[in-house]
Amino acid sequence: MADKLRLMAVHAHPDDESSKGAATMARYIAEGHDVMVVTCTDGGAGSILNPAMDKPDVLENIIEVRREEMANAAKILGIQHRWLGFKDSGLPEGDPKPPLPEGCFALVPLEESVPSLVEAIRDFRPHVVVTYDENGGYPHPDHIRTHEISMAALDAAADPSFDPSLGEPWETQKVYYGHGFSRAKLLAFHEAMEARGLESPYTEWLANWSTDRPDVMERVTTQVECADYFDVRDEALKAHATQIDPTSRWFVVPMDLQREIWPTEEYELVRSQVDSTLPENDLFAGVKV
Repeated sequence: MADKLRLMAVHAHPDDESSKGAATMARYIAEGHDVMVVTCTDGGAGSILNPAMDKPDVLENIIEVRREEMANAAKILGIQHRWLGFKDSGLPEGDPKPPLPEGCFALVPLEESVPSLVEAIRDFRPHVVVTYDENGGYPHPDHIRTHEISMAALDAAADPSFDPSLGEPWETQKVYYGHGFSRAKLLAFHEAMEARGLESPYTEWLANWSTDRPDVMERVTTQVECADYFDVRDEALKAHATQIDPTSRWFVVPMDLQREIWPTEEYELVRSQVDSTLPENDLFAGVKV
């Protein structure tokens, strides 16, 4: 791939870009391409999940802290970054669940939120866009809304009649849903850990895994080899210090085992203006400059 190509990944919160597809992005950066992450919300409703960061001054300034974390992660990955700046909706819990906060991203009408992403698409002009599936990857209201705004903005960005003040029309050649942990992947790591005589961090997770729905691997069309960049992924993830405890199960599986057992990140091709043969091993397969 001698020609420089452009990949955009649309995410809900700061830290999502480092836990979902980060090694793929780092690989494409290393190969000389341009990658932009668009973060839809400010991350202001995120809980502090790392005990070392659970301090009053951090909680009081959580949006500013998470902006700094995002800047550090972007530098580690080598990506360009753009905030849309919507209010984090939080993850409602309880039965019944409480209402979402007024003015949050999940409640902003699409006609108000889509133009900001259209402008980002028309500015960056990505050949490929990665976003979440219709379930948001998991049913967080901001993740589901990220899917909705992404698909609507991709259509609007290509429409010459849609608000010309936002830039020249741009049609993205390929659109993917990123797919993270599948049961198949967890099981592969679990069995490999036990075969080495190591304690698996996934025993309870797998025991409680619902089998009501097919495994997401059944939807995957594209597996990108990116094992050489797993260390970059992990460093970017650790940059989000409020969200990631460096002693957590994210980092329990030995790196050499990860690279041997599952050296790829997974995607589902959902729109394409170009010819490519499935299954693929490259998000840019078939893309024309």
